[in-house]
Amino acid sequence: MANNSISLRSLLEKEKLNSIKFLDWFRNLRIVLKQERKEYVIEEPVPDEPAANTHRADKDKFKKHMDDMVDVGCLNLPP
Repeated sequence: MANNSISLRSLLEKEKLNSIKFLDWFRNLRIVLKQERKEYVIEEPVPDEPAANTHRADKDKFKKHMDDMVDVGCLNLPP
């Protein structure tokens, strides 16, 4: 699976974000995020941070969302 991720991420290298080709870039971003199962990061609102006494599963879900947000944000940084 890692090889597929690298291959699909190259789509974002080919189509840099700019105002003229935004739709092409955004389409490619969605393809990469869908393949990496992180598309939800740009579709769903950021969840509220769980309280200290919340179940471990809810805390893990929140942490995963935050970690995935960092990954997605790094895809958008210029080289």
